[in-house]
Amino acid sequence: MAARLGSVAAHRTEWVFRALVSAHVVAIVGQPVFAGAYLTGDYDSLRWHAVGADVVTSVGYLQLIAAIVVRFRLRRSGPLVATAAVVVAETVQYFAGLDGALWLHVPLGVMTVAALVVQFVVVWRQSLVREAVDA
Repeated sequence: MAARLGSVAAHRTEWVFRALVSAHVVAIVGQPVFAGAYLTGDYDSLRWHAVGADVVTSVGYLQLIAAIVVRFRLRRSGPLVATAAVVVAETVQYFAGLDGALWLHVPLGVMTVAALVVQFVVVWRQSLVREAVDA
């Protein structure tokens, strides 16, 4: 059942989605830092990069669940499409990293970070809740 326009539930849904996108951005921004520290010779950073990958992936799946709720409660498909694309890219990147396929892992990581930052900006610039228009 879709929430009424402007209802508390609709605004709560939007804020939960915004919070998850924000947490996702914070988590993913640390990944290049850990990878860079590893490349400079701090070999313990590879462990932090792996833990970060688990956190980023987990938050991504939580964001996907929230985007599904946004789709059905707020009737907005954009967040679901964008989140699904990011989560698919992250999942491919995750397994490419485990396999050592850096030729795929690194460029896909750059694109994923960029896409998520764009999504963060869009989610915070405009409301997902459609306000009722007086006739």
